Amino acid sequence: METNKELTALFHLIDDPDQEVFEMVSQKIVDYGKPVIPNLENLWETTPDLEIQLRIEQLIHKLHYRDLTEEFRQWSISGHHDLMLGALLVCKFQYPDLNTTSSMQEIEKVRRNIWLELNNYLTPLEQINIVTSILYSYYGLKGTETSYQEPTDFMVSKVLETKRGNQISNGILYLVLCELLDIPVKAIHVPKQFLLAYFKPGYSDENLPNPVNKIEFFIEPTSGQVFTRQDVENYFNKIAVPPIGTYFKPQKNKWIIRQLLDEYSKCFDNEKDKYKRNELIELSSLLD
Repeated sequence: METNKELTALFHLIDDPDQEVFEMVSQKIVDYGKPVIPNLENLWETTPDLEIQLRIEQLIHKLHYRDLTEEFRQWSISGHHDLMLGALLVCKFQYPDLNTTSSMQEIEKVRRNIWLELNNYLTPLEQINIVTSILYSYYGLKGTETSYQEPTDFMVSKVLETKRGNQISNGILYLVLCELLDIPVKAIHVPKQFLLAYFKPGYSDENLPNPVNKIEFFIEPTSGQVFTRQDVENYFNKIAVPPIGTYFKPQKNKWIIRQLLDEYSKCFDNEKDKYKRNELIELSSLLD
């Protein structure tokens, strides 16, 4: 946008040592909205001072974050909470100019390869074996231990590029594919795990008296390994937690994206990036 006199004056005040003055200046610049970003980028390129560059970067981030907050609010109140769209919104926190087309094309490519192998006569386990084989063996998706030193492992757009993700990002891709293929796999709320479950026909998302009885088997999405009910009960015994029914209730997409935001926020556990952690927690709270 064209730089007017007020904007020029505000830009001159970005280096003000008084934090209160800087906060006031920041708010006035942010009020101009995203059209002011090219002006800020030009200012960054012509500013040799690293501290001032950092302040400019924070201003640009605030402008992107304001728009992202509105996108999350709209996603939250929409009638259908598209899981892939929600996961890509999380990616836009770090990559605000993300072009989502390539991610959607990759998902469609995998979906089509799986669909070509499916038929109506397969058992639930045979269906899942095909999904797992195509996703992990043919497509080459790899699973990693969840590390908060690797923030890109939480970004599904990057996972599709690098074919490397952690339990929750791989799990989201698995769920997206199953939803597109009408395979009844849902996330469940097992402590300290992001676990998937294949539900028998006729389950309901609400008021299941004993949801575990509606589950055929479980899927660990880091590698696609299948677990039995006994395997999962052994895990509960190991962590000394009673396996009550609420842990086996199918979770909705808003819950999944909240989990992704909460886990991703742990990547910014230092003073320099603390504001990012707070912002991600704030985005998560919009989905309550």
